Amino acid sequence: MRILHTADWHFGKTIEGRDRLPEQVAFVEELCTICTEEQVDLVLVAGDVFQSPNPSAAAEELFYYAMDELANHGRRGVVVVAGNHDNPDRLCAASPLAGRLGITLAGLPKEELGPTSPVAGRVYRVNGGQSWLELAVPGVEHTAMIAALPYPSEGRLKEVLSQSIEDKELRQGYNERLTGLFGQLNTKYRSDTVNLAVSHLYVRGGLESDSEQQIQIGGAYAVDPMAFPSNAQYIALGHLHRPQYIGAASVPCRYAGSPLAYSFSESGYAKSVTLIDIKPGKPADIREVHVTSGKPLARWRATGGLAQVREWVANGRDKEAWIEVELEINKALTLDEIHELRALHSGFVIIRPVFNSPDGEVDKSPVRLNSLPLNELFIRFYKQQNGGLPPDDKLVAMFLDISQSLMSEETAAEPELAGEEQT
Repeated sequence: MRILHTADWHFGKTIEGRDRLPEQVAFVEELCTICTEEQVDLVLVAGDVFQSPNPSAAAEELFYYAMDELANHGRRGVVVVAGNHDNPDRLCAASPLAGRLGITLAGLPKEELGPTSPVAGRVYRVNGGQSWLELAVPGVEHTAMIAALPYPSEGRLKEVLSQSIEDKELRQGYNERLTGLFGQLNTKYRSDTVNLAVSHLYVRGGLESDSEQQIQIGGAYAVDPMAFPSNAQYIALGHLHRPQYIGAASVPCRYAGSPLAYSFSESGYAKSVTLIDIKPGKPADIREVHVTSGKPLARWRATGGLAQVREWVANGRDKEAWIEVELEINKALTLDEIHELRALHSGFVIIRPVFNSPDGEVDKSPVRLNSLPLNELFIRFYKQQNGGLPPDDKLVAMFLDISQSLMSEETAAEPELAGEEQT
């Protein structure tokens, strides 16, 4: 059986307000082409289909289109589990129709995934139960036994996993519960089936980027790699956007990663899906297939200021990319210069001025601004706006007088506001 593992599509997600839907459409087309060319029998989608629990109509339309194309009129199996971004009920709203095409949509960790009626030439669920299913695929002589565990937060499990609020006890309780869940699912595997697990969670030791919404609150939802079912031949994970193996797991365990780069911390990442060939009782043959539908993300550091940016754009640098620009300057950009920058390249999504000091050096020393006195904050701000030139003492004194007057007025108004709240 040939399985394709993908995750973290985040349909509807933007980058600094820029629409990514055309790239996401292109990814779906590329994914479907891979499935056809590689003759994939089963697709596992490990959560975070959508960016928001309340996705746009366009994002939902793309999801349904992807399901229809991937299922190939019921001849290819598709199993989708909800991630932390997904609304479980909304994701599974089309389950009655999806099941007829061999598509399994699992929203909650304890969801019952019962058998479906067999139809000649179509995928169907031979058997199933709470968070597990046995899937038959046309043309494949053995079935797939799949532990399908959607994002298992305490709220979605509807259980109190620890009476303590201490991080250590919370983590222990969470891991004990997941170990128990996976232990129950482990008993479903057989020697004559392809044994798989798919889930959406954070495994301790995984490498994060800035674009994931953290789910391991203080480490409480960080899962021990040894919690996974020991009889599984492959474990398909979602949540982390960097494709990676979890080396400490006792069985092959992998994050497919997101198909698009969703933050500039992912610039330079190679994006991919994972293909797995498995026979019952045999080790999995795993390989990575790179996808190229998303625009690259690039970071520019223009030490030569606006003139250097103009030169790079004229030379066609990163013509098709989304770009974060750090621009070293001696004085604040004018409104005309900002408009010019925006017009130079449609891919500029972040323009970050970096102010040089009067001697030409960039001040990179970290400072806790809330620890500085008010006059020092004003002086720093004035220098940034005026090419490093400091304000005179008279201007600083005027600023402090005005600030003190404003703070006195706010203090005087506090008792009156407090009285209004009490009534």
